Amino acid sequence: MSSDFAKRWQTVLARIRDTEQRFRRPPDSVQLLAVSKTRPATAIAALAAAGQRRFGENYLQEALDKMAELKALNLEWHFIGPIQANKTRSIAEHFAWVHSVDRLKIAERLNAQRPAALPPLNICLEVNIDREPSKHGLDESQITEVAQAAAALPRLRLRGLMAIPAPVSDFERQRQPFARLRELRDRLNAEGLALDTLSIGMSDDLEAAIAEGATLVRIGTALFGPRA
Repeated sequence: MSSDFAKRWQTVLARIRDTEQRFRRPPDSVQLLAVSKTRPATAIAALAAAGQRRFGENYLQEALDKMAELKALNLEWHFIGPIQANKTRSIAEHFAWVHSVDRLKIAERLNAQRPAALPPLNICLEVNIDREPSKHGLDESQITEVAQAAAALPRLRLRGLMAIPAPVSDFERQRQPFARLRELRDRLNAEGLALDTLSIGMSDDLEAAIAEGATLVRIGTALFGPRA
């Protein structure tokens, strides 16, 4: 089983590096986040044995159980799912990154509950880039105000933006929402922020995301195989 994970991991890394080269991105400028929600700890351990260090989880209790089981591996854990206000303390205490901050209240709670012994919590603001009613995320019109406020919170480090666009199969259409998110990031930086992260791209659209400036792609199926 471990060899299957290693092969898939190498295949995904090759896709990332080939796309960096194709679109003249600096080598190794795109990080790989393995989306391990609903996957067993044994699968995570197998991928870690291949060399993967960063793992993304959507469900808090499931993630905490896996963190405890895999503690000896010293992995970097990212929370990427919707955040309920009553879950912020555990998220602030156990994760290195949070990609799915979709309102200022959540950022303020994470800041207040981040233990002083830990480094500031890296966060991305989630943007509902296609304005889908079923999706979480800030509207583009809200971003500047929330980003400026979040950047001022001392126990957080605002790193960038995250989005999950509506799925489309055409490459050029895939690029469009990613381009809008990159432009939004650049606009915030022109206003005085220092955002270095675009958390965009999944198994079916990572090439389009990298073409438009992704610095971190969130990959599940291509690494772990189809869900049961």
